[in-house]
Amino acid sequence: MVELTRTNDPVLLSWLMHALAGDGVKAVVLDTHTSILEGSIAAIPRRVMVPKDDEAKARVILHEGEMRGRA
Repeated sequence: MVELTRTNDPVLLSWLMHALAGDGVKAVVLDTHTSILEGSIAAIPRRVMVPKDDEAKARVILHEGEMRGRA
């Protein structure tokens, strides 16, 4: 697994996980519980991890979302 992005934005996480799943990329969000415990200061972002084999596809999806203003 490789890190695709880090964020505390729940909207971005929701959109990204849905978009990745729609293209068959099995992504995992790490550090959710730790982030919630320290959520008041946003010190610990959640990490979106994807399989190494899907990294290129996942980066294209993230980039397209950024270009459309969704990410």
